[in-house]
Amino acid sequence: MTASGNVIAGVRTFAGDVINGFLEVTHSGFALLGLGVVFGVITLTARPDLRQAGEEELMGWLQARQEAVVGFPMEPAASERAVALNPKELPREQAAVAYWLSKKYRVAPEPLAALVTEAYEIGARTKLDPTLILAVMAVESSFNPFAQSPVGAQGLMQVMTRVHTDKYEGFGGHLAAFDPVANLRVGVKVLQECIARAGSLEDGLRYYVGAANLPDDGGYAAKVLAEHFRLRQVANGRTGVSPAGPVNPPLLSTKAPATPEAAPATPATGEKVALLSGL
Repeated sequence: MTASGNVIAGVRTFAGDVINGFLEVTHSGFALLGLGVVFGVITLTARPDLRQAGEEELMGWLQARQEAVVGFPMEPAASERAVALNPKELPREQAAVAYWLSKKYRVAPEPLAALVTEAYEIGARTKLDPTLILAVMAVESSFNPFAQSPVGAQGLMQVMTRVHTDKYEGFGGHLAAFDPVANLRVGVKVLQECIARAGSLEDGLRYYVGAANLPDDGGYAAKVLAEHFRLRQVANGRTGVSPAGPVNPPLLSTKAPATPEAAPATPATGEKVALLSGL
C-alpha cells in the first residue's frame, strides 16, 4: 500500500471512530433524556403540588414576558368576568329588546343582551314581566351600572344600598351594588316587595321611588309604565316602535297615570325615603 493509501485508510478509520463515538454518545444522551422525561412525568403524576407549582411558575414567566412587551399587566380571564353576551345568540324576542334598548340608550348591545337575559330569567322566577324590570332600569339609571343619586341610591336599579345591605350579603357585601347582575337581582327583590306591599303595580312603583306617602311621584310611575308599554310592543315583534312615541299606559295599569310623555321623573325631596323601612 502506498503512503497516500495509508493516509486515506487512516483518515477513514479516524472518521469512523469519531462517527461511532458520536452516535454512541448521542444514543446515550437520548437515553438519559428519555429516562429524565419518564422520571419527571412519574414525579409530577405522584406530586400534583409540584406540577401545579411548575405550571404557575411557567405561567408567571410567560405573563411577565408579555407584560414587558405590551407595557401593562395581562388578564386572560377578563373576558369571562365581562357582563356581556352576543345578542345574535338570544331568542328573537330578547334580541329585539336588546337592540332597541341599545339604540335608544346608546349602550353597547352586548352588555344589554346579558341584562335582558338576566331580566327574563329572574322575571320568570319572580312572576314579574321582564320588560317591566328593564323599564325600571331604563328610567332609574339609563343602564349606567355606576349611577348614584344625591340620596345614595346606586347602580342599575338605583337601590338604596345602605338600607338594603342585608340583601347584598349573598353577593359578597354592599360593594356588589355596582355589579350589574347583583344590583339587578337585589333591585327586583325590592320591587317585588314594594308591589306586594302596595297591592298594585302602579302603587308599587310609587313605593319603589319613595313617594308612597307623598301627594305626587313626579310622574315616575307613568314614565316607567310608558317605557314598559314600548318594550312590550318591541318584544311582541312590532317594528318601528318610537323611543318616545305615543303609548297607552292604561293597558298596563288599573289607574290612569299622568301623561306618559312627561319630563323625566323628579320625585320630591326624600327620593326613595319611603322604602327605607319595613322592607
